[in-house]
Parts: sequence; structure tokens; C-alpha cells
Amino acid sequence: MKHTQWIVALLLTLSASAGWSQDPAAAGQVLQGEVLEVQDVPNYTYVRLKTADGEVWVALATAQLKVGQAITIEHAEQIDNFQSQALKKTFDQIYFGNLPVAPLTEAETKARIDSAHAAAARVKQVQNSTITKASGADARTVAEIVTSGPDYKDTPVTVRAVVVKYSAGIMGKNWLHLRDGTGSEADASNDLVVTTQEPAELGELLLVKGMVRKDQDFGAGYAYKVMIEGATLHR
Repeated sequence: MKHTQWIVALLLTLSASAGWSQDPAAAGQVLQGEVLEVQDVPNYTYVRLKTADGEVWVALATAQLKVGQAITIEHAEQIDNFQSQALKKTFDQIYFGNLPVAPLTEAETKARIDSAHAAAARVKQVQNSTITKASGADARTVAEIVTSGPDYKDTPVTVRAVVVKYSAGIMGKNWLHLRDGTGSEADASNDLVVTTQEPAELGELLLVKGMVRKDQDFGAGYAYKVMIEGATLHR
């Protein structure tokens, strides 16, 4: 399976649940070290890595790695309490990332992103009566987050919604569009963009936890006024 710095095929076929970190600095790290252990599962490779700061576990798209090999992991994002059913193990802390590769040109990047988004199916309607707002102090609806993004900037939120569009492995992340029946089609306040390292299914009802980000520009024409990044998905 080929992957690039911008497009990583993190096809998580594992059924998993995870905690989430509220520390923005925990995302996008570069890890370097020696491979101490490799465990492969379908479409996925777990690596125990010896770094200058100690041993850590890292999850990658399937990769051919050997014990003793020195590697660098880019775009490493921390997830706490990650439960792997394939390995029957819960990781107190694990990083999701990818191996470095030659960068794409802006035109190549945009072409691949366009292709992935175009291939993603969409659920067109969500009935208001089917979605119950999440509970808790940080619970918000899709419309509340989209229309009041500046008020929630860099704060954690929880939203219960349906996945109406799903694009996997773009820029090292999985991308979801969520709707819960709130908001308006006219001003796009009914649709919330979310990035995550976890898999999802089209039409799935999820409880999503993550950090609200404002004015995010990923290049190649992909910019968002309000979105959730680094989310964890709970069934």
C-alpha cells in the first residue's frame, strides 16, 4: 500500500475506542528511534519504538519494518487509552503517524485530495427527531459549533451526530462531515467537518470528542472557518 506525506492510507479495520488528549502540542510530533518490536495486523502495523525520551508505541499503515531499524515517524498524534481488538490490548498511550516520503507538488496534492473527496459517498438527510444532543458541560450541537466557532476556539467539545460524508487517508487523517439535524443548508451551519485517526462508516451515529479549531488552511484550496481536529469516536 503506497502512502505519501499528504495522503496516508490509514484504513483502520480494527474496532476500537480511545481517550483523547486536550493538549494541542500532543499533535503533529516527529518521533525518531530504534524499532524494538513489530506487530502486524491487516492493513496496520504496530511498532514499539525506543526514542531518546523512552519507549513509545506507534501505529502506522502497513509497513515493512525490522527490529533494530532506525526510523522517523512524522505527523505523530497522541491518543490515550486506545483499545485494539486485533491485538486484544489497550495502549495507555500510542501515536498515530506515517513514515516520511518525498513531498508532492501542490498540483499533485490537490488532484489526490479531489479524487478522494469525489469518491466519498454522502448521506443527504438527517432527521431532527433521530438525534439526541450529547450530555455534559462540553456538549454542543453541530449548529452551535459552526455558528459560534470563535467562542469555542481551542476548547474541547462533544457532539452526537451522523456521518454524512467520509474520506479516509487524506493528509494523514480521516475526514468526516457530521450532521445532527440542527443548522441550515443555506449558510452551511448544518454540516461540521471533523478530522480523526479512527475509522468511521457512512451513516453511523457517533459521539465525537475533539478540539474546535478556527480558520484552518491545509493548502490546495482546502480551508475551513470552523472544524474539529484530532477527534475520538465513541459508539
